Amino acid sequence: MIPKQLALHNFFSYQEAVLDFTGLHVACVAGANGAGKSSLLEAIAWCLWGHSRSAAEDDVIYLGAQEVSVEFVFEHRGHIYRVRRGRRRRQSSFLEFQIRADTGYRSLTQRSMRATQQLIIKHLRISYDTFAQSAYLRQGHSDAFMAQRPAARKQILADLLKLSRYDELAAQAKEQEREYLARSKVLSAELERQQQQLEQHGAIANQQQQLQQLAQQTSRQLQELEQRWEDLRQLQVEQQQLEQLHRELEPIAQRRQQLKTELAAAADIEAGYAQLEQHLDVEARYEQTFSTYQRLQLEQTQQQNQQLQRCSRLEAGYQQLQLRLEDLSARITDLKALLAQQSAVEASVKALHRARQQLLLLDQRQITAAPLLQRRQEVQLQIRQASAKLAARLEAIDQTRATLLVQQLPELPKTLAEVRHRLAYLEQRRAYQDQVRQKGQERREFMIQLQTEQRTKSLELGLVQQRLQIIQQPHGVCPLCNGPLDDREETLVQQLQEQETQLRQRLLVIREQLTTAEREIQILRQEYRQLEDELGEYGTVQQHQGELQAQLQANAAVSQQLAQLTTEQQHLEQCLRADSYAQELHQEYQQLSQQLAALSYDERDHALVRNQVDKLRWAEFKQAELAKAQRQLAQYQQEHQTQTAALADIKQQLQQEKAAAAEALQATAAALEQLNYSPQQHQTLRQRRQQLEPWRLRYQNLAQARQLLPKLEQRCQRLEQQIEQQQQRCSQLAVPPELVQPLPELAEHVTRLRAERERQLSQLGRLEQQLFQIAQLQQLAQKTQQEQLKAQQQQKIYRELGHAFGRNGIQALMIENLLPQLEAETNHVLARLSDHRLHVRFITQRSGRKKAIDTLDILISDPQGTRPYETYSGGEAFRVNFAIRLALARLLAQRSGMALQMLIIDEGFGSQDREGCDRLIGAINAISSDFACILTVTHRDRFREAFSTRIDVVKTAQGSQLRLST
Repeated sequence: MIPKQLALHNFFSYQEAVLDFTGLHVACVAGANGAGKSSLLEAIAWCLWGHSRSAAEDDVIYLGAQEVSVEFVFEHRGHIYRVRRGRRRRQSSFLEFQIRADTGYRSLTQRSMRATQQLIIKHLRISYDTFAQSAYLRQGHSDAFMAQRPAARKQILADLLKLSRYDELAAQAKEQEREYLARSKVLSAELERQQQQLEQHGAIANQQQQLQQLAQQTSRQLQELEQRWEDLRQLQVEQQQLEQLHRELEPIAQRRQQLKTELAAAADIEAGYAQLEQHLDVEARYEQTFSTYQRLQLEQTQQQNQQLQRCSRLEAGYQQLQLRLEDLSARITDLKALLAQQSAVEASVKALHRARQQLLLLDQRQITAAPLLQRRQEVQLQIRQASAKLAARLEAIDQTRATLLVQQLPELPKTLAEVRHRLAYLEQRRAYQDQVRQKGQERREFMIQLQTEQRTKSLELGLVQQRLQIIQQPHGVCPLCNGPLDDREETLVQQLQEQETQLRQRLLVIREQLTTAEREIQILRQEYRQLEDELGEYGTVQQHQGELQAQLQANAAVSQQLAQLTTEQQHLEQCLRADSYAQELHQEYQQLSQQLAALSYDERDHALVRNQVDKLRWAEFKQAELAKAQRQLAQYQQEHQTQTAALADIKQQLQQEKAAAAEALQATAAALEQLNYSPQQHQTLRQRRQQLEPWRLRYQNLAQARQLLPKLEQRCQRLEQQIEQQQQRCSQLAVPPELVQPLPELAEHVTRLRAERERQLSQLGRLEQQLFQIAQLQQLAQKTQQEQLKAQQQQKIYRELGHAFGRNGIQALMIENLLPQLEAETNHVLARLSDHRLHVRFITQRSGRKKAIDTLDILISDPQGTRPYETYSGGEAFRVNFAIRLALARLLAQRSGMALQMLIIDEGFGSQDREGCDRLIGAINAISSDFACILTVTHRDRFREAFSTRIDVVKTAQGSQLRLST
């Protein structure tokens, strides 16, 4: 992936920014902390993969903006692509993917963002994690691998290599193994249960025959009882009907007698009813008078209520006016007390005006004096700076003279010849060390091949042994086709045994070769360590040679330079003693002091007058408050007169209302007296009517009796005839006494027999079903046995797969294959960073008390010897981190199938001294030919100047801005 152009709109600290990568090979992205350097690089990751450092999606939008978009154009595998990603605040995002064609860009965008993202990853053949671990060396993550404990580095390397998928495969294999083991146990239990059921066939057949005989006997008994129960039930029905007729006749006869008694008292009932009619006429007249009486009483009550309401409203208004008058009186008193302070306030206002005039005069003088004071301070500061520069120059001259005196060494040529002779010898030993390293690498590769073949042969041997066990078991099946062996068993066993013998012999040969290779590697390692100790001084000798050459070249000019420095030192000391430097500044300082004295301006007097104005400012506010109080006093006095007149009017209305209400109540009382209505007499008439009211019901019953009596006579005669006929039918259905039995008891007996017969028939059906199931179970048992054998075979296969996919299987093999490549690549980069002074070696195992311990120790060799990584300083550790990080980046990119054409280094110079940074910059330039584009991020100006192409990031009021300079 080669970047072409990056356009940002409202992304983090950027409002509008465009970065053209055309012509950029090795560039430095420089700017102050917080200017937006890392945000510029994060825009690439957010545009391509949607990843950023923000927790919420809307946090990537520029503060105050409503939308964000990033467009990234890049070249990949000979094609030009354009990706554009954007989002509106609190809304959904969008993603566009295009490829450039002859007529312009052609869209590759899919229906959904997820599908479009997957298509981008498919074209790039790199995920965000791989990009972050390869092309993008993020800020603060340079030591993410090295900072871990040695035992944990191997796991981190496995995570970087995406070996977790093998853990998933191992977990799936173990899950399948558990499933087949559980299925095998279930099938074994099922097969045992089926065998137990097959053994019950004879007992079930005998039980079925006995149950059939018993069911026939029960059916005959049930038929006899059902016939007897039917005869008794018919007789009981006829007797019940006879009893029902008797019950119907009895109330009808009683009712007929009651009606005859009612007709005998007809004369008394008619006389009582006539008396009731007369009394109702008298009561009707009283009801009319009662209506008028109620209406007059209601009018009297309403008049009283209305008079009370009107009086209440007037009294409430009267009380409110009284309260308002009291409030006005209190306010008028307060305002008069406030206005008594008017004379004192006016005196303070006059004093305020005088102070303001004096302050105005001092302000005008200050305007004239302020630039003079500021200029005098600036001149004084410049005089001090000039003096400090002269003193600093004198100190620098002293240090330089001391250094030059030390550099004058007479024995430099002889010492330089000895150093060159020693360096030539060390270069010969270094060439021999490279031969030893190459030979050791060849033996390690040979051991890796042997270990791979050993694991393969071990797996094949395990499979052969499993097949032999399957064949040698009773009822064994063919391990290839799961079919019966027949006469092939002996031949197949012989073939598998021969194959097992060959595999065992090959494994013995491999073990011997591994032992021999291990001994050779130990010898080579010992020889390499000896050479490493001997070459430990190579860097020091080489550095000493350069220093001696530089000293020899500079020794000639030392004397002349010392003379020049002595002359300059004497001149500077004379200037400092006589103050003969910066003459113009001294003259300007004296002129400014004279002008300020002529103005007669004193800052202390100015401050006192300003404080006096602040203290007297209250008088203006108090004067405005008194004017407002004067206006309010006039308003309150006028309102007091108005409210007093209104209070007198309400008092007069209240007296008139009470007189009018008394007259209306007297008129209503006179009308009630003329009506002549007595409630007691009306109540007596009502009680008498209630006493005569029963005659009305008796009169109605008398009329009803005269109509019903003839019909009841006919009904009685008809029922007596039906009773006689029913008695004759009952005598015809008589049952012999010995067969008579209570019907409920007989019904219960019939029910028990029916239930018994149903139970027997149900048992017969169940036994027949069991016999049918046993017939099918014989076929099912054979099928279950075959499935059990298959499940056991699958369980063994998945168990071997779980071991193969586990940490000690394929994963360990892949890490062991990768570490030599990582070590070689790291040392290649580290040699450029340290001038061949540092060398890295990875140790994957160390000896324990009982067995070897898996680890990933990192040993670093330097001229002083071999030490662990943790003992190195920050600058040296960063170089190692950078070398390993870059080596990991290349390997990860190669494994993903992507050529690593872009490298981003974010803030990598913080822990380096001048020499280390120069070497790091040199290493970056040295590896620049391996990349199409390298971006280095820094905030230090000295490293910014080390790059010919720079991208300056500046934060302004309009957001972060980009400035390209070459």
